Amino acid sequence: MSIPQSGGGPIERYDQLAEYLEAGNKPKDDWRIGTEHEKFGYCEDSLKPLPYDGDRSIKAILEGLRDRYGWAPLEEAGHIIGLTKDGANVSLEPGGQLELSGAPLETIHETCDEVNLHLREVQSVADGMGAKFIGLGAAPEWTHDQMPVMPKGRYKLMTDYMGRVGTHGTQMMYRTCTVQVNLDFASEADMVQKFRVALALQPVATALFANSPFFEGKPNGHKSWRSRIWRDLDADRTGMLPFVFEDGMGFERYVDYALDVPMYFVYRDGVYIDALGMSFRDFLKGELPALPGEKPTLSDWADHLTTIFPEARIKKFMEMRGADGGPWRRLCALPAFWVGMMYDQSSLDAAWDLAKGLDAETRDALRVAASVDGLQAQVGDIKMMDLARQCVAISRAGLAARARAGAGGMVPDETHFLNALEDSLDTGQAPADELLAKYHGDWGGDISRVYGEYSY
Repeated sequence: MSIPQSGGGPIERYDQLAEYLEAGNKPKDDWRIGTEHEKFGYCEDSLKPLPYDGDRSIKAILEGLRDRYGWAPLEEAGHIIGLTKDGANVSLEPGGQLELSGAPLETIHETCDEVNLHLREVQSVADGMGAKFIGLGAAPEWTHDQMPVMPKGRYKLMTDYMGRVGTHGTQMMYRTCTVQVNLDFASEADMVQKFRVALALQPVATALFANSPFFEGKPNGHKSWRSRIWRDLDADRTGMLPFVFEDGMGFERYVDYALDVPMYFVYRDGVYIDALGMSFRDFLKGELPALPGEKPTLSDWADHLTTIFPEARIKKFMEMRGADGGPWRRLCALPAFWVGMMYDQSSLDAAWDLAKGLDAETRDALRVAASVDGLQAQVGDIKMMDLARQCVAISRAGLAARARAGAGGMVPDETHFLNALEDSLDTGQAPADELLAKYHGDWGGDISRVYGEYSY
């Protein structure tokens, strides 16, 4: 989850809210790729999650990265809760999941190099203390009571609120991991087309990257339990946003939606002030009960936008949010999948041709089916496997058209980053299918085998 936003002055006009989003418009030459991924840390001997503090802990991992590799620390109330370096940051999810939010980079070659370097650094620090990390969409066997709690005021507020507005909120916070990519747009019209493609085809990403078939020590009946969790988390701030497909969609329409999402907090002087359930519209009028008489800044608006969790969302860029965290090899496949469809106009148009015939009911049904059945999902006469094949083919064409070379020119484009997905299409198996096959086969029902075979 996001670190506190900064740098925004007072909001004096309502139009500033849409202008803030519109300021993200960039010419195509300036488009960048930001890859984010989360992973679970655990103690190698006990297979229990890493606590925040102690000799073998999340804090020790952060300090090791700081001291050994030159990351600058971020602190809250005297606790180290993140790191920053060269435009990237490392942050903590509520249950200690370690997240890399990568720098905005030009090519998938660069973002993959960044991911690989980060994982090698984390691995070297963790190995020295008997810790490991694993890439899964959901914790395979840990209960809620076993999860540590990170010392971040934002999470304390959210934990209380989640229990009031949904049935799976704390599961999302403490026991799930994702991989996502952040992409740019050129204009309002470009944003709208990309946003519609992103939402309509997000279930395809969920199916291709499904990697959470276990929860609390047994199969859970879903290929992506993480995706299942998001469906009953908080209806006010999640979902497929049908209004995005309506006439009149633009930055102002998204502002209207965001203003109706209840607030979590206001960040002041290093402290998260409880604004749970309050209205940003009231804040604009100086009538927020948590800060009577005070009006918001653009930083407050930026913070509020980070508390909205649809399947894709916009800030000054667009976030693709549908994929489970996964094995090292697949972390670069997620940005490749979306960049190929989004950063070449012919491929974007082809993706929209694929998506525009799906109505709201079908889009929602695909989201549900992807979480349950993954690549084997079917809604009416739409087979997820066929849809995924078409999406990956469109993405491959887009990456080939981009022709961004890597390895000093030895690799002509970025298409090879899709190999992991094409392997899944050839076999019909996403990571969740492989995990279930091993659980029912070689593992003999012993979920603990996942640690030895799938850790970084």
